[in-house]
Amino acid sequence: MTKGTATWRRLWAVLAVLAALVIAWGSLTPGSELPGSLPWDKASHFIGYAGLTGLIGLAGVRLPWALLISVLYGAAIEVAQIPVPGRLGGDLQDILANALGAACAVAGLKALRHLRGYRAAEG
Repeated sequence: MTKGTATWRRLWAVLAVLAALVIAWGSLTPGSELPGSLPWDKASHFIGYAGLTGLIGLAGVRLPWALLISVLYGAAIEVAQIPVPGRLGGDLQDILANALGAACAVAGLKALRHLRGYRAAEG
C-alpha cells in the first residue's frame, strides 16, 4: 500500500466514524426534537447506511465485513432507540432498509473495483 493510499483510507475511516455518529445522533434524538417534515423514513435509512457502508469499504475494510458491521450497527441503533421518547425502536422495516442500503453500497463498490481492475488490465 502506498503512502497516498494509506492517507485516503484514513480519511475514509474518519468520515465513516463521523457518519456513524451522525446516524446515532439522528436515530437517538427524541421525536419531539426532530423537524416535523423529514423525507421518507425508509429512504433516509437506506441512504444513511449505504453511505456508511461505502465509507467503511473505502477505508479498506473487506466488503463482507463492511456489510456485517453496518447491519449490526443498524440493528444496535434500533434496539438503543426503544427507550427514546417519541421514537419507534426495533422496527424490522428500518433494519431491512438499513441492510438493503448497505448491500447496495457493497454491490456498487464491487462493481467499481471490478471496472477499475478491468481498466488497469487493459493498460
